[in-house]
Amino acid sequence: QVRLEESGGGLVQAGGSLHLICIASGNIDSSDAMAWYRQAPGKQREMVATARSGGSIYYADSVKGRFAISRDNAKNSVYLQMNSLKPEDTAVYYCAAIFGLTATWGQGTQVTVSS
Repeated sequence: QVRLEESGGGLVQAGGSLHLICIASGNIDSSDAMAWYRQAPGKQREMVATARSGGSIYYADSVKGRFAISRDNAKNSVYLQMNSLKPEDTAVYYCAAIFGLTATWGQGTQVTVSS
């Protein structure tokens, strides 16, 4: 089973940028998709960005034009570049590997955006 570890979170001022990294312990090239989700306090976990194995990429409307997901199967890694951050982006960000109907999650990394 693939294990995921996120890093790159932290505290940043509004308008700033962060680069999240997710490293998998196994191969991700057989996954159906790799994705980033986030969960803010008191809210449900929501999809932020998804990169499907066929190349399709999807973003939540709230992050379109500001965030970019990329994956490097050779390095078993997925990245999330976050620009023009807003206080409402504050959340724990989780990496997910999706194989069919099964999702494997990382432990999450905290992103805090101050106003």
